[in-house]
Parts: sequence; C-alpha cells; structure tokens
Amino acid sequence: MPQGTSPATTGHDAPATSGVKEQRVTKQRLAVSAALDELDDFVSTQELYRLLQNKGISVSLATAYRILQSLADDGLIDVLRNGDGEAVYRRCAVTGHHHHLLCRNCGKAEEVEAPAVETWAARTATEHGFTEVAHTVEIFGLCPECTARKAAGKL
Repeated sequence: MPQGTSPATTGHDAPATSGVKEQRVTKQRLAVSAALDELDDFVSTQELYRLLQNKGISVSLATAYRILQSLADDGLIDVLRNGDGEAVYRRCAVTGHHHHLLCRNCGKAEEVEAPAVETWAARTATEHGFTEVAHTVEIFGLCPECTARKAAGKL
C-alpha cells in the first residue's frame, strides 16, 4: 500500500512498502479504487470510466488510465490483456502470485493457483540460465454458464 494511505482508502490492509512511490490520495483515486472494490470481474479503463460517469463521478479518461496503471504498478490490482489485447484490471482476492481462467464471452474470471506451472517455469528458466524470472499465464475459454447458453443455442 502506498505510504500516506490507509486500508480504508484502498480496501486493503497490506503494509506500506519502502520501494513504492508515495501516491497522493485524491477523490478521483478513491473513486476508482472504490469502483474496483464493487466489481467481481476484470474491467477495461473505458468500461470503468463509463461506470464512474453513470454514477455522476467526475474522472477524466486520462486520469482513470493513470490511476489504474499506478494501482497496478503498486501491486494493488491485477492487470492482464484480454483476448483482444486490451488491458483489463481487477482487485483480486488472492494476494500472492496466481493465474486466471477468463470467459471469452462474459468476462467472468476465476483465480487459480497452478503449482505445476510454477514448477515448470522455474525448471525451464534454470535450464536456460535465466534468473529473476516472472511469468503470466491466463487461460481463456467459456465459463459453465456461457457453455450452457451456447449448447442451448442462446449464445
């Protein structure tokens, strides 16, 4: 959590990190953070911007982009690329390294741990002499509800 903020302002109770740049707590940053707390699935910056506008909250699109990137840089939210390559964001319940199953149709996301992937990534990096390795694994498909709708011809 950036120094100068409290758990009430970010929705998290992680300790401040000395290497994290201190962020000003603005009403726009609080609004974006609060909106993310209300969402279950990943959201694009433009979708979040529309949600804020519909609530009568004044945040420019450029400011929304900056705030989301800042929250992602600080490790307060997850960011990934959806099937179209667009960055999407979400406040995740899992604080450690994890992966996601993402529905290509409705956007539903499930957080998953994948120990086999972690083992494979570490072994592959070691075999090739790589250090300080990071990885991202996202699995795209249809969630059970969308699979059922597709089977019923409603998708």
